[in-house]
Amino acid sequence: MPGTNLTREEAQQRARLLTVDSYEIDLDLSGAQEDGTYRSVTTVRFDSAEEGAETFIDLVAPAVHKVTLNGHALDVAAVFRDSRIKLKHLKQGRNELTVVADCAYTNTGEGLHKFVDPVDDQAYLYTQFEVPDARRVFASFEQPDLKATFQFTVKAPSGWTVISNSPTPEPKGPDGNVWHFEPTPRISTYITALIVGPYHAVHSTYEGPDGQVVPLGIYCRPSLAEFLDADAIFEVTRQGFDWFQEKFDYAYPFAKYDQLFVPEFNAGAMENAGAVTIRDQYVFRSKVTDAAYEVRAETILHELAHMWFGDLVTMEWWNDLWLNESFATYTSIACQAAAPGSRWPHSWTTFANQMKTWAYRQDQLPSTHPIMAEIRDLDDVLVNFDGITYAKGASVLKQLVAYVGEDEFFRGVQAYFKRHAFGNTRLSDLLGALEETSGRDLRTWSKAWLETAGINVLRPEIEVDADGVITSFAVRQEAPALPAGAKGEPVLRPHRIAIGLYELDGSGKLVRTERVELDVTATERTEVPQLAGVRRPAVVLLNDDDLSYAKVRLDEESLATVKQHLGDFTESLPRALCWASAWDMTRDGELATRDYLELVLSGIAKESDIGVVQSLHRQVKLALDLYAAPEWRETGLARWTEAALTHLRTAEPGSDHQLAWARAFAATARTPQQLDLLAALLEGGETIEGLVVDTELRWAFVERLAATGVYDEPEIAAEHERDKTAAGERHAATARAARPTAEAKAEAWASVVESDKLPNAVQEAVIGGFVQTDQRELLAPYTEKFFAAVKDVWASRSHEMAQQIAVGLYPAVQVAEETLAATDAWLASAEPNAALRRLVSESRSGVERALKAQAADRAAGA
Repeated sequence: MPGTNLTREEAQQRARLLTVDSYEIDLDLSGAQEDGTYRSVTTVRFDSAEEGAETFIDLVAPAVHKVTLNGHALDVAAVFRDSRIKLKHLKQGRNELTVVADCAYTNTGEGLHKFVDPVDDQAYLYTQFEVPDARRVFASFEQPDLKATFQFTVKAPSGWTVISNSPTPEPKGPDGNVWHFEPTPRISTYITALIVGPYHAVHSTYEGPDGQVVPLGIYCRPSLAEFLDADAIFEVTRQGFDWFQEKFDYAYPFAKYDQLFVPEFNAGAMENAGAVTIRDQYVFRSKVTDAAYEVRAETILHELAHMWFGDLVTMEWWNDLWLNESFATYTSIACQAAAPGSRWPHSWTTFANQMKTWAYRQDQLPSTHPIMAEIRDLDDVLVNFDGITYAKGASVLKQLVAYVGEDEFFRGVQAYFKRHAFGNTRLSDLLGALEETSGRDLRTWSKAWLETAGINVLRPEIEVDADGVITSFAVRQEAPALPAGAKGEPVLRPHRIAIGLYELDGSGKLVRTERVELDVTATERTEVPQLAGVRRPAVVLLNDDDLSYAKVRLDEESLATVKQHLGDFTESLPRALCWASAWDMTRDGELATRDYLELVLSGIAKESDIGVVQSLHRQVKLALDLYAAPEWRETGLARWTEAALTHLRTAEPGSDHQLAWARAFAATARTPQQLDLLAALLEGGETIEGLVVDTELRWAFVERLAATGVYDEPEIAAEHERDKTAAGERHAATARAARPTAEAKAEAWASVVESDKLPNAVQEAVIGGFVQTDQRELLAPYTEKFFAAVKDVWASRSHEMAQQIAVGLYPAVQVAEETLAATDAWLASAEPNAALRRLVSESRSGVERALKAQAADRAAGA
């Protein structure tokens, strides 16, 4: 959107000039059920360091009625332009500004989102302000270092629930429909919140040390209430409170803690102070595997950790976004691994398997950047919620903890919270505190890890004598060239790693017999004298326990053993590390897709970790769709689908593995007999013992039957009639867009690209159905259409909606030199802005990688 950007220099200038004291925000949402806009009245009190200075306040609104500065009415037409209200002639010291505007409800998940539930026809509202969208609801100085107190007054329909950062008061007024909230502590604009509507609520408390009592609330729409497992959510929340308060040595800093499961949410969750919003897909309507509960718990803990790191102490500017997100990710996983009573003590396996894989993928794109990215403006930060910011950052924090020691790390964090409570900080503030507690000089470490891009590769160099005893052991480190187009130079880094030695025991299991922990220096070769004189084991695993962030390669003997025995490691983490290494080699064209498929088929039956199993399902399908030689692809897909069906039939009835294999089979069923089986399972003509074909699994089957042309509109409409919910509406949209006809594709394309009426979640569902990897020929004409439309889409839609289209509709399934040429021609001629150029370049990189992997697979077949 034009005119909504803010540069770092502008923010710094405004921060030097202003100290913001308080906001009073009065919103009339009484017409929310029918209206498209609402009245917003904001009074801001702030101090100026200079007499007669000029600044601006941010506001995105269809109409501004009145602007009053220090008692003087300003000419709205003269001062309101490009989402800013110009403020001239400030007084030195205290100033008071009142802005009266009409603001708009959105259906994009940005600002104040409005959703009407098809089950009860009631409107449900919630705010989402990160990064710069509080200005869509009230006039604000929209940057994290201008903290203030916020006092909301909300008029809403009687009987509705109104939740904000402060505890909900009793409604007042003649109709009992006006809520006057107490002011918040000093916080940033982006973590203020309002959630309004006839939400269902469950209440409890957290009782902590020294008589501490924190009111807890969980909210969702009434149509989801029967599925809300509040006790399980409260249990994870209380574990988090206990663990974080002990580790941080700082009491929870807000008056209450509500978690609100809201519809059509773009992200996983948002850390609004005391009023966390979470996507309501985490209220599970159907059976899910334990991996889904683990991910939900990590999300809950991630947001709770933000109450301290992010909300109590907040970054000065968005270049430290990585630290905000990485800290929450690292501590949430650490809590799952270590908190007494946690259901997921294996959480570091999940981290290695999912988050690390995301980080390695992101770090090999042309847009890779240092963890501490250069954030020049809001456009930069909006595309920076990526695998570097979350996953690589958290991986490097794990490395930092290994480097300084866990106790020293948390002692430094404790000092940091006490020193900077309700203030703003930079990275140097945290590193300074950690240097004090650990005695380590972190400047060199920080420069190598946080200010450079790219991944190192670690390989063992092993020499043995005639008796198989190690005579020399070294770790060789490489710094591969950064991807074409990436900024910076590859660097060698210091790594704190463990080396694990594994032997096959009498029962054929791989058991760790020795572990050495050491510092690998920032050089090409680090000697490991501790291992000289040790008998060469069956497997040598570098970066055992996953302490550092690096690609790991096995020596030839270890690789041969792992290919035969990958499923035989007794512990889940070394298995996950070896699976991840194999996947990484496949993506890099070092391991052919057909060989990766055989590796997975030989080992997956022994894999007990359901999260790893589901990741392998996704990765095999991706490899076969994009990385297999096209002339062999159908052979590989047929082999995989038959294996999936065999595993489905032989899995323990009612188990997580059975459900996961049912979904894997549904994703790839292709022969008439396989599709007949899906239809029979749906219609009850056939059953598999223990497999309950519930609402979500039914839709998985329907979507595949629609994509293969077996089902059409009558069957999709009938299924939607069974599930007249918002989720049912999304699934039906996916199924319709998935149908293998030119008409279905044209209709889906028009609804997303040529119209802007779809809500965010439905648009995402249509895109997901439109792109089918086995419909390449049908989708081929849309390559040209994509490049003709994407720049205009970017210019005319909100960020979230435009990004869905720019990424989701890029012709990624057309793995061909022609796609690269078309992309290059568009990049050269269209002159896109930096954010759009980045997204399209990333997608181009995926096609380039797939071409290389296909060539490797073809060579293996020859």
